[in-house]
Amino acid sequence: MDPSSFVGRSEVRHDRACSDRIARLAATLDHAVPPWTPGVLPPLGHWLCFLPDALQSAMGPDGHPMRTGDGLIPDGDLPRRMWAGSRIRFLANIALDARIVRTSTLAAATPKTGRSGRMLFATVRHEIATEGCAVAIVEEQDIVFREASTGGIFARTAPDPGPADPSVRAITPDPVLLMRYSALTFNAHRIHYDRLYAQQEEGYPGLVVHGPLLAMLMLDHLMQEESRRIAAFDFRAVSPLFEGESVDLGLRREGERIHLRAVGPAGVAMTGSAELAP
Repeated sequence: MDPSSFVGRSEVRHDRACSDRIARLAATLDHAVPPWTPGVLPPLGHWLCFLPDALQSAMGPDGHPMRTGDGLIPDGDLPRRMWAGSRIRFLANIALDARIVRTSTLAAATPKTGRSGRMLFATVRHEIATEGCAVAIVEEQDIVFREASTGGIFARTAPDPGPADPSVRAITPDPVLLMRYSALTFNAHRIHYDRLYAQQEEGYPGLVVHGPLLAMLMLDHLMQEESRRIAAFDFRAVSPLFEGESVDLGLRREGERIHLRAVGPAGVAMTGSAELAP
């Protein structure tokens, strides 16, 4: 199956910017009073919308829906996947409980071969709007697909974090936080809640912290220090973080751009940056 033949495929989904989900996100992030604007979808709140709805019989052994030739992304016999990063623009507010629509398009699908074997690098572009209105959120999401694990122990490398950031907040994601985030996003990927699967099938030392959760924690650290509207946010996963590991959420300002990162015991786990609206 030629991955490039899938480029340009689109799908449209409808949902509601559910206020109940956002209230549960605030609880999951430990906010009695959340640091975002009341009444509107907070930055990254769209990740709690358009949740997967595959039938149980259509789920693969890793907890993800099985990919077929009818879907947006080709299979290519590459079952392992990682959300590698995103570039997001917040163009307008979306009111909570508004009816919303998302148009998703496969923008790129590039096969490569590396030290871990065959891979597929896919970019999906999402455009989200309140129904009948102009696009409010644009996200380009990078996903990497890899071959099945050979059962070896995961070898982790991450760059030296260098000097500490001026503003740092420490947090230790535990299995309860991982479970609550999986439930919020209806994410059944077993590496986040099935320790035996994560260790025996994928070679990780323990449960893996969701990349999107780590990105949310970085942006949440910014929103606790900055009241201005966030106009853009991007992030890139560098190295996995595992349950019970303390992570330092760092923040460094450079004019209107704010650099963010998450630093774990092995070094940098994720980097990101945000732009503030004028």
